[in-house]
Amino acid sequence: MPETASAPAPAPAATSVVETVRATAARLAAAGIPDAQVDAELLVGHVLETSRGGVQAAAIRGDRMPESAVRALAPLVDRRCAREPLQHLTGLAPFRALELAVGPGVFVPRPETEMVAQLAIDALRVAASDAPIAVDLGTGSGAIALALATEVPHARVFAAENSVDAFVWTKLNLARIGAQNLQLAFIDLAEAFPELDGTVSVVASNPPYVPDDAIPRDPEVRLYDPPAALYGGPDGLDAVRTLSRVGLRLAHPGGTIVIEHGEWQGEAIRAILSADGWRSAATHPDLTTRDRATTAVRP
Repeated sequence: MPETASAPAPAPAATSVVETVRATAARLAAAGIPDAQVDAELLVGHVLETSRGGVQAAAIRGDRMPESAVRALAPLVDRRCAREPLQHLTGLAPFRALELAVGPGVFVPRPETEMVAQLAIDALRVAASDAPIAVDLGTGSGAIALALATEVPHARVFAAENSVDAFVWTKLNLARIGAQNLQLAFIDLAEAFPELDGTVSVVASNPPYVPDDAIPRDPEVRLYDPPAALYGGPDGLDAVRTLSRVGLRLAHPGGTIVIEHGEWQGEAIRAILSADGWRSAATHPDLTTRDRATTAVRP
Protein backbone atom coordinates (compact mmCIF):
# COMPACT_ATOMS: atom_id res chain seq x y z
CA MET A 1 0.00 0.00 0.00
CA PRO A 2 1.27 3.54 -0.62
CA GLU A 3 2.69 5.43 2.33
CA THR A 4 0.51 8.16 3.75
CA ALA A 5 1.59 11.17 5.74
CA SER A 6 1.04 10.88 9.45
CA ALA A 7 -1.65 13.09 10.91
CA PRO A 8 -0.40 16.22 12.67
CA ALA A 9 -0.44 16.28 16.43
CA PRO A 10 -3.67 17.76 17.74
CA ALA A 11 -3.44 21.33 18.93
CA PRO A 12 -3.66 21.80 22.68
CA ALA A 13 -7.11 22.67 23.88
CA ALA A 14 -7.66 26.36 24.38
CA THR A 15 -7.50 27.30 28.03
CA SER A 16 -7.68 30.48 30.02
CA VAL A 17 -4.75 32.17 31.69
CA VAL A 18 -6.29 31.65 35.11
CA GLU A 19 -6.82 27.93 34.46
CA THR A 20 -3.26 27.59 33.17
CA VAL A 21 -1.80 29.29 36.22
CA ARG A 22 -3.93 27.17 38.55
CA ALA A 23 -2.94 23.89 36.86
CA THR A 24 0.73 24.89 36.70
CA ALA A 25 0.80 25.87 40.38
CA ALA A 26 -0.80 22.54 41.32
CA ARG A 27 1.85 20.59 39.41
CA LEU A 28 4.68 22.62 40.93
CA ALA A 29 3.28 22.25 44.45
CA ALA A 30 3.00 18.48 43.98
CA ALA A 31 6.69 18.46 42.99
CA GLY A 32 7.61 20.20 46.24
CA ILE A 33 8.32 23.63 44.77
CA PRO A 34 8.14 26.39 47.40
CA ASP A 35 6.02 29.39 46.36
CA ALA A 36 4.45 27.35 43.55
CA GLN A 37 1.91 30.07 42.76
CA VAL A 38 4.63 32.66 42.23
CA ASP A 39 6.66 30.33 40.02
CA ALA A 40 3.56 29.45 38.01
CA GLU A 41 2.75 33.11 37.36
CA LEU A 42 6.35 33.82 36.38
CA LEU A 43 6.54 30.86 34.00
CA VAL A 44 3.24 31.79 32.36
CA GLY A 45 4.46 35.37 32.14
CA HIS A 46 7.65 34.19 30.48
CA VAL A 47 5.83 32.38 27.66
CA LEU A 48 3.38 35.28 27.30
CA GLU A 49 6.29 37.76 27.31
CA THR A 50 4.79 39.76 30.14
CA SER A 51 5.37 40.38 33.82
CA ARG A 52 3.86 38.59 36.78
CA GLY A 53 1.52 41.57 37.16
CA GLY A 54 0.61 41.22 33.50
CA VAL A 55 -0.36 37.59 34.11
CA GLN A 56 -2.53 38.57 37.06
CA ALA A 57 -4.24 41.24 34.97
CA ALA A 58 -4.80 38.76 32.12
CA ALA A 59 -6.35 36.31 34.58
CA ILE A 60 -8.74 38.97 35.86
CA ARG A 61 -9.73 39.86 32.28
CA GLY A 62 -10.36 36.19 31.46
CA ASP A 63 -7.75 36.12 28.67
CA ARG A 64 -7.11 32.89 26.80
CA MET A 65 -3.70 31.31 26.34
CA PRO A 66 -2.36 31.32 22.76
CA GLU A 67 -1.63 27.79 21.51
CA SER A 68 2.03 28.70 20.99
CA ALA A 69 2.34 29.76 24.62
CA VAL A 70 0.70 26.54 25.85
CA ARG A 71 3.17 24.51 23.80
CA ALA A 72 6.14 26.52 25.10
CA LEU A 73 4.99 26.27 28.71
CA ALA A 74 4.74 22.48 28.95
CA PRO A 75 8.47 21.62 28.81
CA LEU A 76 9.31 24.50 31.15
CA VAL A 77 6.91 23.14 33.77
CA ASP A 78 8.44 19.68 33.38
CA ARG A 79 11.92 21.11 33.95
CA ARG A 80 10.82 23.16 36.97
CA CYS A 81 9.17 20.07 38.48
CA ALA A 82 12.59 18.40 38.09
CA ARG A 83 13.90 21.28 40.27
CA GLU A 84 15.79 23.16 37.58
CA PRO A 85 16.00 26.73 38.89
CA LEU A 86 13.28 29.05 37.72
CA GLN A 87 15.92 31.62 36.80
CA HIS A 88 17.56 29.15 34.41
CA LEU A 89 14.24 28.68 32.67
CA THR A 90 13.44 32.37 32.28
CA GLY A 91 17.09 33.42 31.90
CA LEU A 92 16.64 36.28 34.34
CA ALA A 93 17.04 36.92 38.07
CA PRO A 94 15.74 40.09 39.74
CA PHE A 95 18.20 41.84 42.04
CA ARG A 96 17.20 45.13 43.65
CA ALA A 97 16.33 47.41 40.71
CA LEU A 98 18.14 45.19 38.18
CA GLU A 99 17.29 42.18 36.05
CA LEU A 100 20.37 39.99 35.66
CA ALA A 101 20.93 37.38 32.98
CA VAL A 102 21.79 34.03 34.58
CA GLY A 103 22.06 30.39 33.62
CA PRO A 104 24.27 27.32 33.98
CA GLY A 105 27.71 28.13 35.29
CA VAL A 106 26.88 31.13 37.47
CA PHE A 107 25.50 31.45 40.98
CA VAL A 108 21.90 32.66 40.97
CA PRO A 109 21.67 35.82 43.14
CA ARG A 110 19.37 35.48 46.14
CA PRO A 111 17.11 38.06 47.79
CA GLU A 112 19.19 37.94 50.98
CA THR A 113 22.20 39.29 49.07
CA GLU A 114 20.21 42.47 48.39
CA MET A 115 20.70 43.38 52.05
CA VAL A 116 24.44 42.71 51.74
CA ALA A 117 24.52 45.04 48.75
CA GLN A 118 22.65 47.66 50.78
CA LEU A 119 25.32 47.61 53.48
CA ALA A 120 28.00 48.15 50.83
CA ILE A 121 25.97 50.88 49.12
CA ASP A 122 25.40 52.72 52.41
CA ALA A 123 29.12 52.65 53.22
CA LEU A 124 30.03 53.82 49.72
CA ARG A 125 27.56 56.73 49.80
CA VAL A 126 29.08 58.18 52.97
CA ALA A 127 32.70 57.78 51.83
CA ALA A 128 34.58 61.06 52.11
CA SER A 129 35.43 61.30 48.41
CA ASP A 130 33.93 62.78 45.25
CA ALA A 131 34.72 59.51 43.47
CA PRO A 132 34.98 56.71 46.05
CA ILE A 133 36.20 53.29 44.96
CA ALA A 134 34.43 49.98 45.64
CA VAL A 135 35.61 46.46 44.86
CA ASP A 136 33.44 43.33 44.54
CA LEU A 137 35.56 40.20 44.87
CA GLY A 138 34.14 37.02 43.29
CA THR A 139 31.39 38.97 41.55
CA GLY A 140 29.64 36.00 39.84
CA SER A 141 26.72 37.42 37.86
CA GLY A 142 27.86 40.92 38.80
CA ALA A 143 24.96 41.47 41.19
CA ILE A 144 26.69 43.40 43.98
CA ALA A 145 29.05 45.27 41.66
CA LEU A 146 26.26 46.39 39.33
CA ALA A 147 24.08 47.46 42.26
CA LEU A 148 26.97 49.56 43.58
CA ALA A 149 27.71 51.06 40.17
CA THR A 150 24.10 51.94 39.34
CA GLU A 151 23.00 53.11 42.78
CA VAL A 152 26.15 55.11 43.56
CA PRO A 153 26.87 56.53 40.10
CA HIS A 154 29.62 58.89 41.26
CA ALA A 155 31.67 55.90 42.50
CA ARG A 156 34.25 53.86 40.60
CA VAL A 157 33.53 50.13 40.94
CA PHE A 158 35.86 47.24 40.19
CA ALA A 159 34.75 43.60 40.03
CA ALA A 160 36.86 40.44 39.98
CA GLU A 161 35.84 36.95 38.86
CA ASN A 162 38.02 33.91 38.09
CA SER A 163 35.45 31.39 36.79
CA VAL A 164 35.32 31.32 33.00
CA ASP A 165 31.66 30.29 33.00
CA ALA A 166 30.63 32.97 35.48
CA PHE A 167 32.74 35.62 33.74
CA VAL A 168 30.72 35.16 30.56
CA TRP A 169 27.53 36.01 32.46
CA THR A 170 29.18 38.97 34.20
CA LYS A 171 30.27 40.44 30.88
CA LEU A 172 26.78 39.92 29.47
CA ASN A 173 25.17 41.72 32.40
CA LEU A 174 27.64 44.58 32.22
CA ALA A 175 26.85 44.97 28.51
CA ARG A 176 23.08 44.78 29.11
CA ILE A 177 23.02 47.28 31.97
CA GLY A 178 25.78 49.50 30.64
CA ALA A 179 27.37 50.78 33.87
CA GLN A 180 30.18 53.00 32.58
CA ASN A 181 31.71 53.32 36.04
CA LEU A 182 32.27 49.56 36.45
CA GLN A 183 35.49 47.81 35.42
CA LEU A 184 35.55 44.00 35.27
CA ALA A 185 38.68 41.84 35.53
CA PHE A 186 39.23 38.10 35.09
CA ILE A 187 41.46 37.48 38.09
CA ASP A 188 41.55 35.52 41.33
CA LEU A 189 40.30 37.53 44.28
CA ALA A 190 43.56 36.91 46.17
CA GLU A 191 45.50 38.82 43.51
CA ALA A 192 42.91 41.37 42.49
CA PHE A 193 43.64 44.99 41.71
CA PRO A 194 47.08 45.65 43.26
CA GLU A 195 46.97 49.05 41.57
CA LEU A 196 44.17 50.00 43.98
CA ASP A 197 46.04 49.13 47.19
CA GLY A 198 45.23 51.57 49.96
CA THR A 199 42.59 53.50 47.97
CA VAL A 200 39.36 51.49 48.30
CA SER A 201 36.43 52.73 50.40
CA VAL A 202 34.35 49.52 50.26
CA VAL A 203 35.42 45.91 49.75
CA ALA A 204 32.40 43.65 49.26
CA SER A 205 32.01 39.94 48.59
CA ASN A 206 29.55 37.08 48.55
CA PRO A 207 32.18 34.32 48.77
CA PRO A 208 31.72 30.55 48.85
CA TYR A 209 30.96 29.81 52.50
CA VAL A 210 29.28 26.38 52.68
CA PRO A 211 31.46 23.84 54.57
CA ASP A 212 32.68 21.09 52.25
CA ASP A 213 30.66 18.37 53.99
CA ALA A 214 27.45 20.41 54.36
CA ILE A 215 25.38 19.47 51.33
CA PRO A 216 22.65 22.06 50.60
CA ARG A 217 19.16 20.61 50.99
CA ASP A 218 17.58 22.48 48.05
CA PRO A 219 18.07 20.62 44.75
CA GLU A 220 18.21 23.94 42.89
CA VAL A 221 21.35 24.80 44.87
CA ARG A 222 22.85 21.33 45.21
CA LEU A 223 22.47 20.34 41.56
CA TYR A 224 22.73 23.60 39.65
CA ASP A 225 24.82 26.23 41.45
CA PRO A 226 28.54 25.97 40.62
CA PRO A 227 30.41 24.13 43.40
CA ALA A 228 33.18 26.75 43.32
CA ALA A 229 30.59 29.37 44.30
CA LEU A 230 29.26 27.26 47.18
CA TYR A 231 31.97 25.39 49.07
CA GLY A 232 34.55 27.22 51.16
CA GLY A 233 36.71 24.54 52.76
CA PRO A 234 36.26 22.39 55.87
CA ASP A 235 34.62 25.17 57.90
CA GLY A 236 33.42 27.20 54.91
CA LEU A 237 35.68 30.13 55.77
CA ASP A 238 38.74 29.63 53.55
CA ALA A 239 37.70 32.43 51.19
CA VAL A 240 36.81 34.68 54.13
CA ARG A 241 40.37 34.40 55.47
CA THR A 242 41.69 35.43 52.08
CA LEU A 243 39.17 38.26 51.81
CA SER A 244 40.23 39.64 55.17
CA ARG A 245 43.87 39.87 54.09
CA VAL A 246 43.09 41.20 50.61
CA GLY A 247 40.68 43.73 52.06
CA LEU A 248 43.38 45.09 54.35
CA ARG A 249 45.63 45.51 51.31
CA LEU A 250 42.97 47.27 49.24
CA ALA A 251 41.15 49.45 51.78
CA HIS A 252 42.28 52.85 52.92
CA PRO A 253 42.08 53.73 56.64
CA GLY A 254 38.40 54.01 57.49
CA GLY A 255 37.43 51.76 54.57
CA THR A 256 34.75 49.11 55.09
CA ILE A 257 34.62 45.41 54.31
CA VAL A 258 31.25 43.68 53.79
CA ILE A 259 31.12 39.87 53.65
CA GLU A 260 28.06 37.67 53.15
CA HIS A 261 27.96 34.39 55.09
CA GLY A 262 25.79 31.67 56.59
CA GLU A 263 23.63 32.38 59.60
CA TRP A 264 25.88 30.55 62.06
CA GLN A 265 29.21 32.02 60.88
CA GLY A 266 29.07 35.58 62.20
CA GLU A 267 31.05 34.98 65.39
CA ALA A 268 33.82 33.10 63.59
CA ILE A 269 34.10 35.78 60.90
CA ARG A 270 34.23 38.59 63.45
CA ALA A 271 37.08 36.72 65.12
CA ILE A 272 38.97 36.34 61.83
CA LEU A 273 38.59 40.02 60.96
CA SER A 274 39.49 41.23 64.44
CA ALA A 275 42.58 39.00 64.60
CA ASP A 276 43.77 40.42 61.28
CA GLY A 277 43.45 43.97 62.60
CA TRP A 278 40.03 45.13 61.40
CA ARG A 279 38.05 47.26 63.84
CA SER A 280 34.38 47.38 64.86
CA ALA A 281 33.44 43.99 63.41
CA ALA A 282 29.66 43.63 63.47
CA THR A 283 27.20 41.04 62.15
CA HIS A 284 23.92 42.07 60.54
CA PRO A 285 20.64 40.11 60.15
CA ASP A 286 18.66 39.90 56.94
CA LEU A 287 14.91 40.50 56.68
CA THR A 288 14.24 37.00 58.03
CA THR A 289 16.33 37.87 61.15
CA ARG A 290 19.07 35.42 60.14
CA ASP A 291 22.63 36.67 60.48
CA ARG A 292 23.70 37.29 56.89
CA ALA A 293 26.65 39.68 56.66
CA THR A 294 29.56 40.95 58.71
CA THR A 295 31.20 44.34 58.33
CA ALA A 296 34.38 45.83 59.74
CA VAL A 297 36.45 49.00 59.36
CA ARG A 298 40.13 49.26 58.46
CA PRO A 299 42.12 51.10 61.11
